[in-house]
Amino acid sequence: MEISWETLISEMRDCQRCRLGANRTKAVPGEGSSSSGLMLIGEGPGRDEDMLGRPFVGAAGRLLEKAVAAIGHSRDTLYITNIVKCRPPGNRAPQPDESAACLPFLRLQTALIRPKIIVLMGATAVRAILGDSMRITRDRGQFIERKGVLFMPTFHPAALLRDESKKRPFWEDFKRVRDKLEELKEH
Repeated sequence: MEISWETLISEMRDCQRCRLGANRTKAVPGEGSSSSGLMLIGEGPGRDEDMLGRPFVGAAGRLLEKAVAAIGHSRDTLYITNIVKCRPPGNRAPQPDESAACLPFLRLQTALIRPKIIVLMGATAVRAILGDSMRITRDRGQFIERKGVLFMPTFHPAALLRDESKKRPFWEDFKRVRDKLEELKEH
């Protein structure tokens, strides 16, 4: 059974599958091109995102937009979302049961978009999608193929704000994504 974007977004906005739905201001389904070859997945909405209902709109979002622009993209040419669609209290990492409650939504989003590359930003996103054995510091920067999709683990943009030494590896990861997208266009 296929689901429409409108139905999926409506279901995310009305969701009460876990405790995060009870305290949200706005759900943050995601935004961008629903036909993009590139999808970015973060951890979960923060305070600004919860207020506006849009992903990555705070300081980390501005940093992410610079990285995206540097590889020739914008919010309009890719799709950006999070593992969980509602803000965890105090901006804590989502609990495993909260992530599990949102994964069916993320799977449907991915099925509708059919991206060639998915950038997983931060440990929470990497583990939720690729498994608990993954480690962001060890596995970032390497493409991992699953079911015909290339996954690129990298640092979450918020981590760069706390630790400047992560900026160069983050930029390098995005350059590798740009190069791989170009390579995939040629084939």
